[in-house]
Amino acid sequence: MWTVQYDERLEEWMGTLSADIKAKILRIVEMLTTYGPLHVREPYVRHIEGHKKLFEIRARGKDGIARVFYFIASGQRIILLHGFTKKTMKTPKNEIDIAVKRMQEELHG
Repeated sequence: MWTVQYDERLEEWMGTLSADIKAKILRIVEMLTTYGPLHVREPYVRHIEGHKKLFEIRARGKDGIARVFYFIASGQRIILLHGFTKKTMKTPKNEIDIAVKRMQEELHG
């Protein structure tokens, strides 16, 4: 069974989301834990190009688009790192940088 860990900064951000986008994110997280991350693919999740371990959850609602970055850790753990509301076509580099920094914190304590 897969387990999920949330970065506390992500939990705060999720509290600001509209109910429909938050529900979609939680549904995709549920899919990841039920079926395993190797069996959940686009349009729900996507690998972040150029970052070996980094993935994003993709959620769209009536108020916009949100992304949540995560990576897969040992012991069948999925670590949710960082989320943001998407306003441009391309994911901003600074949002990816935040997720990479938090992933490094998790991996190296």
